[in-house]
Amino acid sequence: MKITFENQIYEVEPNQTVKEALGDKIDLEHVIAVKYNNFIASLNHPLKREGTICPIKRTEKDGRIIYIRGLLYLMSKAFYEMYPEAHLTVNYQLSSAMFCEIENRKITQEMIDNVKRKMQEIIDKDLPIRKVEMTKEEAEAFYQKEETLRGRLQTDISKKKVSLYYCEDYYHYFYGTMPISTGFAKAFDLTKFRHGFLLEYPRTSETQIVHQNKESLKLVSAMDEYDELYKLMKINTVYRLNKKIKEGKIKELILFSEAIHEKKIAEIANQIKQRKNVRMILIAGPTSSGKTTFAGKLGMALRVQGIKPVTISVDNYFVEREQNPVDENGNYDFECMEAIDVDLFNAQLVDLLAGKEVELPTFDFTTGHKQYLGNKLRLEEDQILVVEGIHCLNDELTNQIAKENKFKIYISDLTVLNIDYYNRISTTDTRLIRRIARDYQFRNYSALHTLKMWDSVGRGEKKYIFPYQEQADCMFNSSIIYELAVLKDFVVPLLEQIDDTNPEYSDARRLIDMLQYFESVEEIDLIPNNSLLREFIGGSIYE
Repeated sequence: MKITFENQIYEVEPNQTVKEALGDKIDLEHVIAVKYNNFIASLNHPLKREGTICPIKRTEKDGRIIYIRGLLYLMSKAFYEMYPEAHLTVNYQLSSAMFCEIENRKITQEMIDNVKRKMQEIIDKDLPIRKVEMTKEEAEAFYQKEETLRGRLQTDISKKKVSLYYCEDYYHYFYGTMPISTGFAKAFDLTKFRHGFLLEYPRTSETQIVHQNKESLKLVSAMDEYDELYKLMKINTVYRLNKKIKEGKIKELILFSEAIHEKKIAEIANQIKQRKNVRMILIAGPTSSGKTTFAGKLGMALRVQGIKPVTISVDNYFVEREQNPVDENGNYDFECMEAIDVDLFNAQLVDLLAGKEVELPTFDFTTGHKQYLGNKLRLEEDQILVVEGIHCLNDELTNQIAKENKFKIYISDLTVLNIDYYNRISTTDTRLIRRIARDYQFRNYSALHTLKMWDSVGRGEKKYIFPYQEQADCMFNSSIIYELAVLKDFVVPLLEQIDDTNPEYSDARRLIDMLQYFESVEEIDLIPNNSLLREFIGGSIYE
């Protein structure tokens, strides 16, 4: 049968693996997997039908995910061989590293050094990693005999087959495609970090250099806070979440999640109250973080403190269209700082904080020009400005306002819920799932449209939001412990409409495969109309 690879057509035998069929045509030094008819596949994947194969390099987004997954597998194997009694958990991601813990013993530098040395030994041997599939019945018999939790969650969902990755006699389950041998790992590091350690790896655009992760104190604190709460509730894995749902305890989870948000927002409002000189609140965060609902809830919490919020939209301060910068493709770049009339924005802020009346502009996106329609504002003593926008954490946006007059808030969905102790759920994927649901409900966009736009959205966030997150005065974690169990039934049918003729098919399948682990929540009416989750599924009081 015919296979197209890098614009060349090759005759191959059915059921040959990708590696067998293409041999030295694949640059194994840099290629870690492939897209086979827009489906991410291992180099050991059997070819069963004609189509197109595209290489995935370890420096690409999908390649980096596979690289990290492979490193986690190597780490788990090394720990098992050196410290088989250690209860290892992969908690969450920090920049280009995974934060991990040992739950049943203290981590020492000697332990870190030993595991790192063992990992390098395994890498140097370039041992094959093979995927073994079993039927549900075979898997249940296997787990009864082995008495292990590694991959056990697979038997609890409606999968026809259960798979494990073997390297020598060691086996483990990892959700997604794996490298075909241990020699793939060109760069990694293990470093002690707080009460755990970091598994570090190269950034997306690099292959050899491992960057030491700077301690992001505020981000770590926000993640740790929720991690401890989830552990307190004994719901730090999908298995435990599903157990609660099956036991009919979803109402308890909903009330718990709402209580967490209300408590944190009240604390932020109190912080603002205590800082006597604050006249302006600046809110920024990546897409689908729940900024609209958060701003509404914070506004009410501020009113309880005797402070009245007044909102100003940065969107009304775009430069005139003919002055707007363009990107490398000649398209208007509306996300860069130069697209904002910073001088006018600051001049009006200064006047407002001085007690003067100003006439606010209204930007006409059809004509590309600001208009003045008589919208006047004077800030009263008990009022505070609230501004939300992509650049709000960057002091350049408010360069004429004194630091003591500003209170900056970073908001994001920083999920710490994992599929199991080794397979984490990406915070980026959680926001993407929220966005797919919201785009379909309120903007009439298909899941395919959202996926096509996602990389562009992410580039803007990496450039304009994430570098400034540690400059925030506080962080709000908008994650909801049960949200994916609710969003599953909204999003999976939309993703299933994407077929393998689309490049986005691989992302659609990855999200579907992840969501299948969640037990569905049917009691949607129990979610209150002021819940942050309502911003994505409908019925929000803040719409």
